[in-house]
Amino acid sequence: MDVPSIIQIGDCLVSSDILTEYFACDYKVCKGACCVIGDSGAPLDEGEEKSLRDNYGSYSCLMGEKGREIVRTSGFAVTDSDGDLVTPLVPGSEECVYSSFDSDGNCFCTVERCWFAGHGTFRKPVSCWLYPVRVSRLGNGLAALNLHRWEICGCAFRKGRNEKIRVYEFLKEPLIACFGEDFYQELSEVAEAVNRRPGNGK
Repeated sequence: MDVPSIIQIGDCLVSSDILTEYFACDYKVCKGACCVIGDSGAPLDEGEEKSLRDNYGSYSCLMGEKGREIVRTSGFAVTDSDGDLVTPLVPGSEECVYSSFDSDGNCFCTVERCWFAGHGTFRKPVSCWLYPVRVSRLGNGLAALNLHRWEICGCAFRKGRNEKIRVYEFLKEPLIACFGEDFYQELSEVAEAVNRRPGNGK
């Protein structure tokens, strides 16, 4: 019996490759490239622009001057060509205004770095935390969870496979934060059943 491509758990439609595919960020290789490559900023959920504004005093000191200037002139979020609310990018580059670099050229999220240091109440946009899963809200009230494949994350798919870490396992913390313990428990049970099938085992 084939694994269905979409599995419904509660009010979420989950793409089955989130359960079967492997993924684990390999920061040593990519150096945070997802924050500096792309034609649009990180998608923002309702209320996240306000969270960025409310916590600006905590993380702005780590931002680059160009990033702070864009926030001063354009605000904490912009609307992209698709009509979606996203984080602004630094003109002339593709980097998110909320990113910064260490002396070795590694990119990091200033918002999350301050959150880890105990400053501020906002960790980072959900779209960043849940990556490589993208969430779409459907007209019928359901949420669609799909796996996004980006060539710059090829090292993450390889690392996940080498270390036998499935996408849903790698994203346990944000999935629970966004959808709850019960959702993740059921997701895990379905994943275990799916991955016991011939051809899907670890």
